[in-house]
Amino acid sequence: MLKMTNETGTGLLLYRVFFLALGYFTENFNAPMKLNLIILSSFLCATLTWGASQASLESGFAEPPQNAGIRAFWWWLNSNVTKEAITRDLEEMKAKHFSGAMIFDADGSSQRRNARVPAGPIFGSPEWTELWVHTCKEAKRLDLELSLNIQSGWNLGGPSVTAEESTQHLIMTKTQMSGGTTIKQKLPRPAPKENYYRDVTVIAVPVVKGRREPIKNLHLKNATRELGLSAPDCRFLLDVQPAKLGEAIVPAKAILDISDRMDKSGQLVWKAPEGEWEVIRIGHASAGAHVSTHTKGAGGRVLNYLSPEMLRRYWGRMIAPLMEAIGPLAGTTVKYIHTDSWEGGGMNWTSGFAEEFKERRGYSILPWLAVLSGHVVESREASNAFLADFRKTIGELVAEHYAELARLARKYGMGTHPECSGPHAGPLDGLENYRHSELMMSEFWSPSPHRPTPSRRFFVKQAASAAHTYGKQLVGAEGFTTIGPHWNDTPWKDMKPSFDRELCAGLNLLFVHTFTCSPPEMGLPGQEYFAGTHFNPQVTWWEESPAFIEYFNRCQFLTQQAKFVADVLHYYGDHIPNIFGSKAADPAGALPGYDYDVLSEELLIDTLEVEEGMLVLPSGMRYRILTLPNHRVLSLGAIRKINELVRAGATVLGPKPEKTVTLEGPPNRQKRFQVLADRLWGNQSNPAPGIRKVGKGQVAWGMTATELLHKQGVPPDVERSVSTGDPEQGEVDWIHYRIGDADFYFIAELAGQTCRSDFLFRVEGRIPEFWNPVDGSIQKAFSYTIAKGRTQVHLKLGPYDSLFIVFREPVGDQIKLEDGPNWKEFKTLQSVDGPWQVKFNPKWGGPDRPVLFEKLVDWTKHKDEKIKHYSGKAHYRSSFELASLPDNTRIELGEVRATGIVQVKLNGKDLGLAWRPPFSFPARGALREGNNELEIMVLNSWHNRVMADDELPDDERFTRTNIRVERKNQFAWKPEPSGLIGPVQLVVPIE
Repeated sequence: MLKMTNETGTGLLLYRVFFLALGYFTENFNAPMKLNLIILSSFLCATLTWGASQASLESGFAEPPQNAGIRAFWWWLNSNVTKEAITRDLEEMKAKHFSGAMIFDADGSSQRRNARVPAGPIFGSPEWTELWVHTCKEAKRLDLELSLNIQSGWNLGGPSVTAEESTQHLIMTKTQMSGGTTIKQKLPRPAPKENYYRDVTVIAVPVVKGRREPIKNLHLKNATRELGLSAPDCRFLLDVQPAKLGEAIVPAKAILDISDRMDKSGQLVWKAPEGEWEVIRIGHASAGAHVSTHTKGAGGRVLNYLSPEMLRRYWGRMIAPLMEAIGPLAGTTVKYIHTDSWEGGGMNWTSGFAEEFKERRGYSILPWLAVLSGHVVESREASNAFLADFRKTIGELVAEHYAELARLARKYGMGTHPECSGPHAGPLDGLENYRHSELMMSEFWSPSPHRPTPSRRFFVKQAASAAHTYGKQLVGAEGFTTIGPHWNDTPWKDMKPSFDRELCAGLNLLFVHTFTCSPPEMGLPGQEYFAGTHFNPQVTWWEESPAFIEYFNRCQFLTQQAKFVADVLHYYGDHIPNIFGSKAADPAGALPGYDYDVLSEELLIDTLEVEEGMLVLPSGMRYRILTLPNHRVLSLGAIRKINELVRAGATVLGPKPEKTVTLEGPPNRQKRFQVLADRLWGNQSNPAPGIRKVGKGQVAWGMTATELLHKQGVPPDVERSVSTGDPEQGEVDWIHYRIGDADFYFIAELAGQTCRSDFLFRVEGRIPEFWNPVDGSIQKAFSYTIAKGRTQVHLKLGPYDSLFIVFREPVGDQIKLEDGPNWKEFKTLQSVDGPWQVKFNPKWGGPDRPVLFEKLVDWTKHKDEKIKHYSGKAHYRSSFELASLPDNTRIELGEVRATGIVQVKLNGKDLGLAWRPPFSFPARGALREGNNELEIMVLNSWHNRVMADDELPDDERFTRTNIRVERKNQFAWKPEPSGLIGPVQLVVPIE
């Protein structure tokens, strides 16, 4: 008989349907037996499939499959790689449960005055292609997925890119002329940077009396420069200065196109009307942007991102041959094409731009080009609106570049995952660019002097929102990048909380940065890129790395197959640049109790709909409210769609919009805009906070999303109860997913503090379970309360702790359970005080014989120089007496410095490995009465040994690397405290 396990609500439904089918079979025994058996077997299969899926979910969490594994930015440093090193790296990735890697040919070895490593073959050359083919074959043998960065370094470009194919800027010269006669004069040609120039137009602007002052921030508003490097708020570019008293305003109709009056040599023959004129010769030339961080010989110009034709040319000569060289491995082993972060500076023209502008914006660009030369045309408002249209057109053409990249990749069965959306504020719309990616790629940083604050380190929320709203599953990120001292990153203190924070923003596929390929002849720790947490076989903790790699993989295993849950959808405008930052930015005020996604204008206008008051997208995402940006600017298309949504039943929150900043659309566009705004928000310009019923829906203003949801009676998805004055509050973030009809909440402590709190989850009728991604264990809560649609669970999170709280099994009638605390507290049974025999490895500068430590001490404080500067493993040995054998005894190690990775043996039995506090090990089955022998392996990183070797002659050094030790400024190296600090104790649970 089929066993009923009642796994979840869905499971119960399947059982009920099964018995209905069984009843049908019993009551209709005269029906054809084959039909009855088909019906019955179908429901049996459905039921068994559900049970199997639950079992596979648990087993996959305990031991994540390879395809859930992390990946790497696999750095081919200055192309100095060999087939042997490539094979070793891939085999190590496989052994450490990576799912794949991205080949990233680049240099960067000598930045910040490090030593340059020897150069290998140039990207795309026959010698490089031979390495590429070998790599792809080896990856197929090992069942690893590859991505390819399609150049050496970044931005996209290289030595084959001609000046014609490169990024372009408008450049111009101005000549003053008096009219009323035929003018014959050679116009000076603008001076190009790279000996490439093409004329665009010649315009004649009447000289109007008055003060002439260009539009403020013109160099940013005309997209000749990037705005910043940490996803800055760029909406201020829509702002405009008030008109100046007595300023010169040029009517657009008075500006003349006299391009046909100039011949190819630049000679102008023009019968000029009366008056004074400024004749502007405008052309485009290479912007002078060059590829960054490339391998020797692979430098060159940055490709024109505004022209799909230039991308097709580059692909045809550089990438198509690489794909042809690997044949069927393209699209099977090689799954993705990548281009890296946008750092190419500004760009604002391409051949055919004027025609693209006319088609997209609906008016001619030519007279308005006078604004770029410093004139105010029509009015400051109109000139500023033209500049917004100008940037928007550039942004759309940039998005077309990524669309074309995706089309080219699809011909080989591949997807794309470019870093196409910041955080450098180029002339782009981040969400629009992501629309064309198959895997949304972002980046985040570990703490370092270069990016010390969270707002400058975390950028995944935009990529996650793109995945959720466009219906893509994978959200990847270049992770743990740093610029500063090397080999000083602690997995539990630097990597884990950074990963956890971005997991709470939607990350589900980590690409560690950076995994540098280093041939054995380069020594140890070998050659390294100047930036990035070093995460590769050359590090001291590589053999122990699966312990925390499995942590990442468990988190990814669940989140890669889950559906994000959020209440708020925030429309982030249509201005260019438009790049969203970290989750904590929270423009709608949804946090900490609710979560949100960010929405592009394209999805707002084209696909967002209302169903029973919920905002829905084709991706399947559903939200309760739509929030608007607070700068009071919307496009006419956006406010029209908002009007439709509200009248169909949507709830929209935001201040009453005041204007549209564009020249696009009908002449009465501002009047139409105002009419719609008044119909939705009423006639008051600055009303008190309120809610207004419109059609079937409502508009709200003057409050946060949290306040509005409270007014609607929607409890927080997650609420944390913290007592005032409680010193153990910590910083907690979370994210909510669903798999089937089971709810999965991931919560993480991010400040390195202990947190004891009641958590309320907006789930009822199911038992809370604790899924621990550190060790893969699953345990039902011992204590919880279900009331008013929520489940309350009391939790203790230690520093940088994390946990999945899972609701899947029906609770039945037991809505309150008090079967003890949900965590165990321990008391000290006895201390292990030593003395300790500590054995170091002489190969890396340690003492030749074991050293007696009378008490535990930081290695860098030891009087022996060999211990002070040591890097690598050390083995501590001590013994202790035990009179009796209490149940559930554990060994706790106290403080462990440097990497925080320890392995413990007790009486010869391996108790396992720990990589994060509390360094606690179950001693059951290994303890014995009387004498006990304890062995503890501790290891630190290369940092201290490299730092000491930097002051030794080459022939006396133990390590070899290109990395230089910095001694000054905020990047200065300091000795890293290392070793077992303790106290080491035997502890037992408090009953």
